[in-house]
Amino acid sequence: MIPPFAGSSPVTRPSLKFYTSVFIKIIYNLKFICMSRYRGPKLRISRRLGVLPGLTTKRSNKINRPGKDGNAGGDSKKLSEYGVRLEEKQKLKFNYGLTENQLFRYVKEARRRKGVTGLILLQLLEMRLDTLCYTLGFAKSIPQARQLVNHGHITVNKKTVSIPSFQCRLNDVISVKEKSTSKNLIENNIKNNQVTTTPDHLKFDSSKLEATIVDYCDRDDVGLQLDELLVIEYYSRR
Repeated sequence: MIPPFAGSSPVTRPSLKFYTSVFIKIIYNLKFICMSRYRGPKLRISRRLGVLPGLTTKRSNKINRPGKDGNAGGDSKKLSEYGVRLEEKQKLKFNYGLTENQLFRYVKEARRRKGVTGLILLQLLEMRLDTLCYTLGFAKSIPQARQLVNHGHITVNKKTVSIPSFQCRLNDVISVKEKSTSKNLIENNIKNNQVTTTPDHLKFDSSKLEATIVDYCDRDDVGLQLDELLVIEYYSRR
């Protein structure tokens, strides 16, 4: 049997402690990669999962899924039941910019509350601060809205909040920081995004750049096309 380092003496050969520390580092890095937020090509995701309004406003010229010739014809492979549920879960994950652990926590919270679990899940996601900023037209996508919150441009009840996942509540007032750079930035974004209507669960004052949450959203207020019941079924075994 050849030793791990052939020709080396037992004295210079790495110890079991060395191999253990390397293994722990590899596992830690793999966990970080798997659980981190997606920062890769967005059009590749939209080609695979369909239109995701919260992820990007761009549209690809290619119509086929990644891995195939961009505009070539041909029947796509039929997905299994598990594959269909997985795709619906991925739509929710990428549209709202969540990690796997974050989405699973939202599902557990939706199960805990009384009512229709799928609708409650969507309402929880729509009450995130970054999602609300996107819905109000402060940003053209949820990643851009997350950046606005991170940079301290948004306040909740007159207090600056820099946590994109901050869970807002009924009667909370979302406004822009009293600073010329923040107001000019948001005003330009609203003008460029051309948001004409505000959902019924939000009361928006354009002159003050201020919105009040008056109710939870309805299913029709969510622009994402998916079957949220399949997402709940995907996590049913966990």
